[in-house]
Amino acid sequence: MTRRLLLAALAILGASRARAADAIAWQPWSDAAFATAKREHKFVIMDLEAVWCHWCHVMDETTYKDPKVIALMGSRYVSVRVDQDSRPDLANRYEDYGWPATIVFAADGSEIVRRRGYLNPAEMASMLQAIIDDPSPGPSVTSLAGPAPASGAKPSGAATAEMRERLVAGYDRSVGGWSVEHRFLDADNVEYCLRAASRGDTDADAVARDMLRLERQLIDPAWGGVYQYSANGDWVHPHFEKIMMVQADNLRIYSLAAELWPAWGYGGAAAQIAHYLKAFLESPEGSFYTSQDADLVPGEHSAEYFSLEDAERRARGVPRVDMHRYARENGWAIVALCAYSGAAGDRDALGDAVRAADWVLAQRSLPGGGFRHDAADAAGPFLGDTLSMGSAFLSLYEATGDAAWLTRAQAAADFIRAHFGRGDEPGYASSDTTTQSFPKPLPEFDESVALARFANLLGHASGRASDHALAESALRWAESPDNLDHRGLYTGGLLLASEELKTEPLHVTVVGAKDSPVSQAMFAEAQKAATAYRLIEWWDRREGPPPRGESIFPDLDHPASYLCANGACSSPIPDSKALARRLTKVIAAAGGE
Repeated sequence: MTRRLLLAALAILGASRARAADAIAWQPWSDAAFATAKREHKFVIMDLEAVWCHWCHVMDETTYKDPKVIALMGSRYVSVRVDQDSRPDLANRYEDYGWPATIVFAADGSEIVRRRGYLNPAEMASMLQAIIDDPSPGPSVTSLAGPAPASGAKPSGAATAEMRERLVAGYDRSVGGWSVEHRFLDADNVEYCLRAASRGDTDADAVARDMLRLERQLIDPAWGGVYQYSANGDWVHPHFEKIMMVQADNLRIYSLAAELWPAWGYGGAAAQIAHYLKAFLESPEGSFYTSQDADLVPGEHSAEYFSLEDAERRARGVPRVDMHRYARENGWAIVALCAYSGAAGDRDALGDAVRAADWVLAQRSLPGGGFRHDAADAAGPFLGDTLSMGSAFLSLYEATGDAAWLTRAQAAADFIRAHFGRGDEPGYASSDTTTQSFPKPLPEFDESVALARFANLLGHASGRASDHALAESALRWAESPDNLDHRGLYTGGLLLASEELKTEPLHVTVVGAKDSPVSQAMFAEAQKAATAYRLIEWWDRREGPPPRGESIFPDLDHPASYLCANGACSSPIPDSKALARRLTKVIAAAGGE
């Protein structure tokens, strides 16, 4: 793909959206919008959209061009439009409602209505008029339960077993997936099933294999990459947008599956996704763009277009790529590329991960180890950016053996403690943003689970009690009963985090010169270990003291590797073949741990 094609597609879509917006005076989300509403006795309506979203485009071309809607919005509403990818705080708050999500506020910032998905012109006009006639909060707001504080009590063994049973039994064995309407791969649920399968859980094994088989139907056969989901309750009506979260999740999961079941072709699926990332979403500087649109022509369904081969598609044009380069999305890509590099032995993929990390460090860093979301943020900082990059640095430490990445991961954890802590309350807020028109930021479930997993593994690598405390606090918030009820069947991440905080990772340390072929072969073998819960380290005595200052390795005249736990290590393992045999036995005995 040429950069000219991408830029042309960007210009076409931008012009179309500008035409749709001409009749409505859209503003960004800000306190100023609410000040205007108070001064002019108006309401605030927010269109929380995604630039890649088909139904957002349809609303632009229909609802927001309707004369009655335009008149109502112009007379009594301050109109706010937000790209949810650009504002993680708003996206987290309304993640159950989009995209598009339509939220109406009183001038004091209190909510009147929350609506999910596409609203046709008649529905929108009716809603706008009803609010003018009676601005009392509707059932979409009043029926929402307020967040309850975490109890501090961890789920019992029975509760954990119930979550596991809910996850496995809730899988749709006839069609596949956990959602009735939208079919997609939930990365945390599938990762949990992969780990359970490695312990001999036949039900989880069947779920994981079925999910991986079905999800391959959403991989674009011409360009690679994964469509976001399939609609209509089946696997043959894809929504064609390709967003970074979906690419990164699928690349990581198929890489893990390839390590566990190397003969099943999952490595090929991972390679298709990695190819798409490089061909379509990698910038010339090595950072990664955010997404590719579902539509070639905004608002027109593109099933016929995506049925074409590469050359036929290019002759018609290329769907727009969102060229924002967010720290969070780059961190997701880096973690996934590290997983793929280890599983496939692809050093080029690791090089791409390093280039992206270097770019984010140069262009998105904040003092103290944190990260901006974009080049300039209207709010924030946001937890997701620093968490994502911290996880990326930890993955790079394990993938390269370079201790500088571990230092950066520790700095990210320190920034999170300093900026997102909630005093005596457990958990870490999703944003450091406080404004008159936005309530106090709260933790977000998926971020909290990811933070617990990151900080726990970081604590094993760093030896710092503060990292383990960070993990415990994040997990304590995520384990509250209200969160468990709200998650329904999507409990895989919480099960993984809870399990990891109670056990030690598979820990491999290679001791030897980094220019030694024997050391290199052992380190590469360790990368193939069939579990995501692992800590792989490489100590070259010429580079400084051992990890955590532990003087537990004998002074040998040749490279060796060690399996370590609880401050002690195995006898020296002399080469990669011997390490492969030991890893197979240890993983089988410990069930992937």
